[in-house]
Amino acid sequence: MTLLAFILHVAGGTAGLISGIFAMTARKGGRVHRLAGNIFFVSMLVMAVFAVYLGFVRPGELVNVFIGILVAYLVATAWFTIRRPAGAVGVPEKIGLAVALILCAPFVLLSGQLALGLPTFFHSGMAFKGPLLLAIYLFTLVLAIAVGSDAVVVFGGGVTGAARIARHLWRLCVALTLATGSALSNGLPRLLPAALQLPGWTLYLQFAWVALLFYWMVRVRLTGWGRRWIDPRLSRNRPPSFAE
Repeated sequence: MTLLAFILHVAGGTAGLISGIFAMTARKGGRVHRLAGNIFFVSMLVMAVFAVYLGFVRPGELVNVFIGILVAYLVATAWFTIRRPAGAVGVPEKIGLAVALILCAPFVLLSGQLALGLPTFFHSGMAFKGPLLLAIYLFTLVLAIAVGSDAVVVFGGGVTGAARIARHLWRLCVALTLATGSALSNGLPRLLPAALQLPGWTLYLQFAWVALLFYWMVRVRLTGWGRRWIDPRLSRNRPPSFAE
């Protein structure tokens, strides 16, 4: 079962990364974009579910439980954002807020303890300094933004216009960043023989999604692109491509 779960985890992650590239670069609202988006949604959920399973059954990998749940949350809320009509709120959005709060609460507590130099409730085999400390602060920031975003949607009666597209985009890009980082730092080193191991600098490739996120957020928020493409199914305007 563990071997099967690992195979499905790797297969889902591979399909998710490939479909994510197509979804981010294809003409928005077009057939390729919608098909790639649906494949991305399913494959990333498969990857996340089996990451959670492997995190429980393999010793020393409990952190994958958190990462798997976080990726599943980001992908699901991004997918529901674009599938649900603008300005609508339902059970999925409320569940998303609850999940975000559950994920965020321990990180807020841990970050506060670390910032104040207090004893931490969580004991790690690695010292809370350097890259690990930075990662904890970044996770806390991302989760706090997610909680705030979900709260606005749930209590504000949904999300519309450019804010709806921005919510969809940032959650997908963060999920892709996490999946790419996991593949480069954990997956490929295990699968590739020593002679084919990737150089250390390839770990920085995961941040290409962050750069792409900034590109799209500027376009959506500052250039009026989001107002020209809200929902291609409700508009006769040709949805723009990545380069337009």
